[in-house]
Amino acid sequence: MIGKLKGTVDTVEEDCVTLDVHGVGYVAFCGARTLAGLPGAGEAAALFIETYVREDMIRLYGFASAAERDWFRLLQSVQGVGAKVALAVVGTLSTGDLANAIALQDRTMVARAPGVGPKVAARIVAELKDRAPAFSGAAAVESFGLKREIGEGVAPAPIADAVSALVNLGYSREQAAGAVAAAVKEAGEDAPSTTLIRLGLKALSR
Repeated sequence: MIGKLKGTVDTVEEDCVTLDVHGVGYVAFCGARTLAGLPGAGEAAALFIETYVREDMIRLYGFASAAERDWFRLLQSVQGVGAKVALAVVGTLSTGDLANAIALQDRTMVARAPGVGPKVAARIVAELKDRAPAFSGAAAVESFGLKREIGEGVAPAPIADAVSALVNLGYSREQAAGAVAAAVKEAGEDAPSTTLIRLGLKALSR
């Protein structure tokens, strides 16, 4: 199994890159975000690899980070989600945005990925809501839990009010929830909504 490749970029196509590793060209299929982040031809690059071996083929999938690859694997545990759909999701959303979408049960955000319809997006956010925290990074687990409370409508009133106020000011639900989560971490869960709004705006201005 191939887990990581380091080499030089040979060619970049619409859905894959050929990486030259000591004279051997490895073709790795990548999401749009990973392809866009690659350097030019002849420059050094490294990809984390997921290797698929089938009776009729061997296919490599490339990712900019191990976390992105972990999400690719996790997404395929959802019914009806194969490698193509999982790659489209991680190619459209960053790992942080994907975690936020699941925490907030935001199927619309997931459905932004090409080939992901409303039903599949709904299954992704529903089936992964209890499993995603482990893939969000240790520092983000607490924030993930709070955002999930916001998404499920069970967050304490001051927190919900603060999120609503920031959304009314023009911020997206994801931005508002992230800012309020940071504010709660700083001020505590018992802080009034006015404090959370003030700290949330401060976080958004950074």
